[in-house]
Amino acid sequence: MRAPAAPVPTDSMQSGTRGGEEATVNMSEAHPRRRAYGEDLRRLAVTAVLEEGMSLAAAGRRFGVSEISVASWVKRWRERGHLRADAKGGDLKSWRIEAERERIFRILERQPALTVRALRDRLAAEGLVFRTSTVQRFLKRHGLRRERRLNGRLANLRRKRAAAPRG
Repeated sequence: MRAPAAPVPTDSMQSGTRGGEEATVNMSEAHPRRRAYGEDLRRLAVTAVLEEGMSLAAAGRRFGVSEISVASWVKRWRERGHLRADAKGGDLKSWRIEAERERIFRILERQPALTVRALRDRLAAEGLVFRTSTVQRFLKRHGLRRERRLNGRLANLRRKRAAAPRG
């Protein structure tokens, strides 16, 4: 079942033609690294489909994008009412460890000398599996620094130095 027609985007709408000529955009040259298409291009394509009755394939050909892209933009407009690209990259999973914030703080209250790896292992024993780097970033975000445990390495280094011939 098709969704009811949403109003066509109007701010900074432009006709699909300029000076009587078809506006064709070659996006492979404009975006060699496959960046998100601009909101203006999305608006033109959606307007062509919803206002001019152009097919998705024809709109894709006109603006130099795939039919699938045009279809997703039309769907986005109907469902969300905007054509902005979604945010990419960045932190997507810190909420997992943040949800356990109070538990982590309780563990560190009881055992303040825990290393990052020991804290990670303690969480794993309670069924919470995180990478060491995730635990490190969590602690840094909350201003809790852990000293690295180098005792074993330092002891080995001292033994080697003591055993080395002096000369």
